[in-house]
Parts: sequence; structure tokens; C-alpha cells
Amino acid sequence: MSASPLPIAPDLLRAVRDSCLEAGEIAVALFRPGAMTAARTWSKSGGSPVTEADIGVDTFLRIRLSVLMPEAAWLSEETVDDELRLSRRFVWVVDPIDGTRAFMNGSPDWAVCVALLDEGKPILGVVHAPACNATYTALLGGGAQRNGVTIAASLKTSLAAARIAGPKPMLDALARLETFEPTEKIPSLALRLVRIADGTIDAGLVSPDARDWDIAAADLVLSEAGGTLTGGTGQPVIYNRETPVHGMLVASSASLAAPLMSALQRMRDGQSQRI
Repeated sequence: MSASPLPIAPDLLRAVRDSCLEAGEIAVALFRPGAMTAARTWSKSGGSPVTEADIGVDTFLRIRLSVLMPEAAWLSEETVDDELRLSRRFVWVVDPIDGTRAFMNGSPDWAVCVALLDEGKPILGVVHAPACNATYTALLGGGAQRNGVTIAASLKTSLAAARIAGPKPMLDALARLETFEPTEKIPSLALRLVRIADGTIDAGLVSPDARDWDIAAADLVLSEAGGTLTGGTGQPVIYNRETPVHGMLVASSASLAAPLMSALQRMRDGQSQRI
């Protein structure tokens, strides 16, 4: 396989999607809508939560995806990092449950996320949100779909009519400069991005510290739907680095990218003047 889609690539995408659907069933068995999960939970060394559902999904996907492409390395939120990935052309990037806190608290906004990187570029992506009845898929050059139906980001060109999601402090700072429609919090970062891809919202802000597994699959869905994800000053997002951590990120439909970036620059200029 190369970075360009090959005839077998759609078959691989279907196999990955089916694997994510099965993985979702593992999590759903322990999910309680509107209530605390039935899964055992604990805290990782950094204090972030993890559940037995995260581990179960991670283990299932590692076995299944390794069979689909044995030569690909592995990067997952719930697996000890292996530097072997830095020397491999292909890398699976997995978040078994993006939005673990939402899952634990009974919110439907969590997702199983799988991306395949080729030389650091996402070429296949699946974001499966079982509790939302939504499965997003994308193949490089093949467009993006939700539940098998092609999706596209919005065509809005003005922030005044835009629905924007993100951390409240960032939205509050932007609101001092621009009029827009803030949306309810979306706990899963991947879902925040794919909902820009399907036009549910128009843009999203991401605070620093997102990891490759949070965004890689959704990034491809967004770009194939006509949207864009960049760093806070417009720089490209780079995957599979030694430390797979990102700074501030900005996501939007392509038509909103320039006005949003301009507003963010004015926001930064105002903050620097107050220092």
C-alpha cells in the first residue's frame, strides 16, 4: 500500500469499520445511558481515568488490526509506547474510548477511534460512536461518510453565523472579539471534529495537549469532508513524532478557516498587549 488509495484499500476500510463496530459492542455492554458505567474504573499515573472497557477495546483492536496489517506499528492511549513506530512506514493509531469521562458518566458522546498512518499521514480513519448511532469513515482521496452516506463540512463564510465548539475559556476569549454561536460541550475531541465534517457544527477549538490518538482518525474524516485541522497559527498537524502531543489546534470548514484564524490572531495580539 502507498499513500494513494489502492484497490484493496476500500476492503481494508470495511474491515477496520467492522472491527470498530465489534469493539463498540464491548464498550456498550458496560455503558449505562444517563448513569455511571458498570465498568471497573481507576486512574492512570497522570490522573486521567481509565475503565475496563478501555482496556478491553484496546486489546480486541490490537489483535484484530494486527491481523489486518501485521507490518504496521502500534500507537494507542492504553498501550505502553513502543519506539519501533518511529521507524515504521505504517502505524495504527487507536483511542479505544475517546471521551472516557463521558462514557463513565453516561453521556453518549464517546467514540472508538482508529487511524492508519502512512509515513505520518492519516490514510484511513474510523470514528465509531455507538451510543450516538454514528459511524464516520474516511479513506485518503475517497471522501468521508457517516453511516455510509457522504458528508461535507458547511459552506458558511462568516463567524457571525457559525456554531463553534471548544473549551469555555477559549470561546469566551474569542467572543470578546467576534459574534458567533457557542455550542454545548462535546466531551470527545474526535466527535468535535467529525461533527464539523458532517456540518452539525462549523468550527472547533482545541486546547493544548491533544494526542495523536485523539485526532488522527477524525482529522482524515474532516479533511475528506472539505474541512481543515491546523495548529493555532495555521501550521500543519504532524503525526507519529517521538512525543505525539500537540499544541492548540483549530478545526473548521474550509470556508471559515481564514476568518477564524484572523480572529484568533487578533485574540493573541490582544492578550500579548495585556501582558
